[in-house]
Amino acid sequence: MRAGRQSLGRGFGWLWAAYGVSTFGTWLAFDAFALIAILALDAGPTQVSLLAAAGLAVGVAVAVPLGPWVEFRRKRPVMIAMDLLRFTALMSIPVAYVLGALSLAQLLVVSVVAAAADITFNAAGGACLKALVRPRDLLVANGRLEATTWTATIVGPPLGGAVIGLFGPVTSLAANAVSYLLSAMGIRAIGGGEPRPARTDASPRLRGADLFAGWRHILSDPVLRLLFFNSTLVNALIMATSPLLAVLMLGGLGFTPWQYGLAFAVPCVGGLIGSRLAPGLVARFGQHRVLLTAGTLRAFWSVGLAFVGPGVAGLVLVMTVEFGLIACMGVFNPVFATCRLERTPSDRVARTLSAWSVTSKATIAALTGLWGLLAAVTSPRTAIATAGLLLLATPFLLPRRVPGADPAQPASAVAERQA
Repeated sequence: MRAGRQSLGRGFGWLWAAYGVSTFGTWLAFDAFALIAILALDAGPTQVSLLAAAGLAVGVAVAVPLGPWVEFRRKRPVMIAMDLLRFTALMSIPVAYVLGALSLAQLLVVSVVAAAADITFNAAGGACLKALVRPRDLLVANGRLEATTWTATIVGPPLGGAVIGLFGPVTSLAANAVSYLLSAMGIRAIGGGEPRPARTDASPRLRGADLFAGWRHILSDPVLRLLFFNSTLVNALIMATSPLLAVLMLGGLGFTPWQYGLAFAVPCVGGLIGSRLAPGLVARFGQHRVLLTAGTLRAFWSVGLAFVGPGVAGLVLVMTVEFGLIACMGVFNPVFATCRLERTPSDRVARTLSAWSVTSKATIAALTGLWGLLAAVTSPRTAIATAGLLLLATPFLLPRRVPGADPAQPASAVAERQA
């Protein structure tokens, strides 16, 4: 049976459906907080930037103790609770807007709740996926989730922009809220029993050591440690230049909003293609070789964005660079996610994923602010070029070998031998 068509079970089917509907809702409401602040509350650039940075930073801080809390609880009830929390928080914004009571303070509170709930849900979701899917099927499962993400990225933002244009600034956020309600229903439909995780110590209370168990596991594993630093830095450098590229394209270069959206929607086809190719590439070349190759190739694209110019040529350049970058990420991401789950014991998955997500989001927030200052001192183009040049060094943070692994053999087979 072909990997792309094999059944992974009823439980994964419902998890996949829940992930799909919530991911589509998220991308439908892409940049919704900033748009609502601008269109409904007349917020300026400084207020919008502070809203984004503060919401993410505080949300990360709130999420830190939730990783160990999730670890020793049933994962599906936690996921449902986080979905219902996000539904309630996001739906409060359209309600307040209709009543004429919406404020920046409410947007900030909701963004904090959403950020903390996102991290908590993803930590529980990774553990849930590992419990539902056989180890040899993890890569296929992660590939399907990755393909769903890129499909939603292609369709969601353009459709969300049309919805906002037709029905007002809060409609896409309301749709996103409903998507979380549907996601909770999908997770509930998984059914079956879920045993309560057993603690490895006698104390039921949260200990300080629990808070750092995820980071300790990451830093003690030679492969995860390098992947941790690599993925955190790569993601932060890419995200830090995103607003600067928007300023450059929509400002000095004169691109229209629909052209800007097109420049980033079409290349996401590359992510869909890459995620579909990933299982076959791993089967042929082995997990480590694919990680090293795709992780290296994704570092060479972003520097090209510093040379974007006006007109059709500039638009084609951005689309070409983004297609190459996203295609490499489409291959790398599911293989990386599978490797991370394979190298993490089941009783540490939630804490490990929570620590990883907290670090990634905090680094993105810090570098976004730093690159904004760099662009103010120099120029957006110089700041974009600087990030691109730094990305060229990130392949040195990829693991050159996996201890005990055959370079031509998937890591799942190695893990089975070691078990």
